[in-house]
Amino acid sequence: MSSSATPLTALDVVNRLRAAGCVFAEDEAALLLSAATGPAHLAALVSRRVDGLPLEHVLGWAEFCGIRVAVGPGVFVPRRRTEFLVRQAVAAAPARPVVVDLCCGSGALGAALATALPAAELHAADVDPAAVRYARRNLAGLGEVYEGDLFAPLPGSLRGRVDVLLANVPYVPTHDVELLPAEARVHEPRAALDGGGDGLDVMRRVAAAAPGWLAPGGSLLVETSERQAALAEETIGAGGLVPRVVVSEELYATVVIGTRSV
Repeated sequence: MSSSATPLTALDVVNRLRAAGCVFAEDEAALLLSAATGPAHLAALVSRRVDGLPLEHVLGWAEFCGIRVAVGPGVFVPRRRTEFLVRQAVAAAPARPVVVDLCCGSGALGAALATALPAAELHAADVDPAAVRYARRNLAGLGEVYEGDLFAPLPGSLRGRVDVLLANVPYVPTHDVELLPAEARVHEPRAALDGGGDGLDVMRRVAAAAPGWLAPGGSLLVETSERQAALAEETIGAGGLVPRVVVSEELYATVVIGTRSV
């Protein structure tokens, strides 16, 4: 934007966002206006959003469970429905829990858990280096973050000690990934979305290994879709855990919990 260009007004921003298909144009405009440091910066932010970049990537943060979590291009944006997964994890936790946030992405779930459970010993891991960089930023002072595939980078001393194993695994079937909104399909890592043929490939790997990491009475918690719930419950049960499905109608969220017998 040149110095002679007319600065965007709030109405201009709303109209541009609405024309680009943003359903909540007024709300997004307010956030962009508050984030902009000046007219040129505002024009740049609006342009990035109109070009299809997720709002959270444009702002540099996402709100999750009442906290702001740093996110950026190429990093999975935490979904509001996943707040239900965190609530279930908090409900399953003992007084001083050992918590593992597997497939942690930006560390949003771990940060929310650490806020709700300040006495927790928190460990988080992800295979994506970009996600790990954001997780280390978001979990600084709250827990340890490791880079690697699922359980591989975790310290062996955690085996048999984990009270809450939170695994927000990818669960979109491969053939459905192309049906996702462009914001996710184009701007988020495919590995954070694609769960294989039926969407449960990563979940199966987690469920098979989880009993060896959980403490007696400890629980594995995963998010899935309503249509996958029965198969996901069967998958977690096949790993040796006692499964159950919980649902939030409000958030349109489905969580499967698998508990290790005491």
